[in-house]
Amino acid sequence: MQRVRPLDRHPPTHKRTSPGAALDDLKFIRETMERSQAFTALPGRGGVLIGVTAFVAAWVASRQTQDATWIMVWMTEALVAASIGLISLARKANRSGLSLSRGPGRRFLLGMGPALLTGLMLTISLHSAGNFDVIPGMWLLLYGAAIIAAGTFSVPAVPLMGACFMALGMVATLGPEAWYNECMALGFGGLHLGFGLLIARRYGG
Repeated sequence: MQRVRPLDRHPPTHKRTSPGAALDDLKFIRETMERSQAFTALPGRGGVLIGVTAFVAAWVASRQTQDATWIMVWMTEALVAASIGLISLARKANRSGLSLSRGPGRRFLLGMGPALLTGLMLTISLHSAGNFDVIPGMWLLLYGAAIIAAGTFSVPAVPLMGACFMALGMVATLGPEAWYNECMALGFGGLHLGFGLLIARRYGG
């Protein structure tokens, strides 16, 4: 006959987790959640305002008779748009409780950086050489590439906007010089305005 083993009156105790290990676990969980988050603090209203200023810039640029002054009008608009974008981005991120220095916010900004820096350096080089014809298409293409790269960490509307910018960039690159200003107006004005309204409506401002 088999002898019945007595019940263990001292069940195994769970190993206690040290405070340091618990903090490490919480940090890992937080970082994992941040990596899986989409960056939703893209400012729709800021995009609308950028679109309005771009239409003004397109109107002013259309009255210029020299390529150099036409470029300077749009360079000034780029500085204005960048200021509006950064301020409205920081405000919306603050309201949403999102950080721009880590997580999806940081990846969003880093995604835009390389293409925008490339555009700046090529603009300086082409402007110095007097090669103005390729600048409008290059701006639209590289800005679209920057938006697509950043949109990987954001809502689906963002990479779609980037693709539209790249399509206009191809039109400006392959089309006649007479289309340059219209492509810039449709891109930096129309696309920012349209997608800005969409983002503001669907993702809270």
